[in-house]
Amino acid sequence: MSVIVYVDSFSGSIAKNGFEAVNYASKLGDVIAVTAGNASDDVLAALGKYGAKKVLKDTSVTSNDPQQLTRLIAKAVEANGATTVVVSHDLNGKAIAPRLSARLKAGLVAGAISLPDGDKVKVNVFSGKAFGFVTVKSDKKIISLLPNSMKPVAEGSDCAVEAFDGEAGNTGYIIKATKKPEGAIPLPEAELVVSGGRGLKGPENWGIIEDLANVLGAATACSRPVADIGWRPHHEHVGQTGVAIRPNLYIAAGISGAIQHLAGVNGSKVIVVINTDPEAPFFKAADYGIVGDAFEVLPRLTEAVKKFKASN
Repeated sequence: MSVIVYVDSFSGSIAKNGFEAVNYASKLGDVIAVTAGNASDDVLAALGKYGAKKVLKDTSVTSNDPQQLTRLIAKAVEANGATTVVVSHDLNGKAIAPRLSARLKAGLVAGAISLPDGDKVKVNVFSGKAFGFVTVKSDKKIISLLPNSMKPVAEGSDCAVEAFDGEAGNTGYIIKATKKPEGAIPLPEAELVVSGGRGLKGPENWGIIEDLANVLGAATACSRPVADIGWRPHHEHVGQTGVAIRPNLYIAAGISGAIQHLAGVNGSKVIVVINTDPEAPFFKAADYGIVGDAFEVLPRLTEAVKKFKASN
């Protein structure tokens, strides 16, 4: 059984969630990856290591227009007789999956967090506060995989990359400029995140967040009020109205833990909260909590990590 997986490569590279989607789909059938953009064949061939049998590349699509991408993927499904489509549950996937569902008359599972068990697929519900199961009985089905739900494992070798005409048509988008977020690690892909809130008292104090992040190899983030008042750029804002993340470790310093913030980070495997207020709501969701001043705790954590690394 063929499984079509859409992989974004417009940046010239493949994001971690692309490898996750391919690896996930490889457990469901023979994976044919579909992509558009300017990534080289050598870059795309690496998808074979994660389970892709081949990659279909359409160079005529030059933007993230979800309507074009929907037509491209639908054509690949038709050409290969596929019954399952997997995409990442990111900004592109959220725009593509419902359109593709309507076009193919396929059942949609949005935000899957595990492999299907028969016709049922496990998902997060109520902003991650509970689990639910979606049953798909249609002949075709589409699954959007929540990023960082499973660790991609490289087991195979490079695969072939073939030119493909997805008959995507013209785009209705006009892109005037593209600005990429600064920082070595994009937040949606980060496995470790150090975040700060208004308890840091000002942008001039962000060095203690960055110092810990640097020694851990982590990304930095912030709460919405911090981004709104201009202390940090908006692409670092995590929460229900910002970037939703699922890192292995989330360290929050000086963040009270409003429900909107928690909704965007409660998929984290481990949450560590640092706050002077022992009644801060965030402590109820934390795996580990430190009642203390971030200006004292963070530098001590940074030094402890440095000593640990030096001894190993």
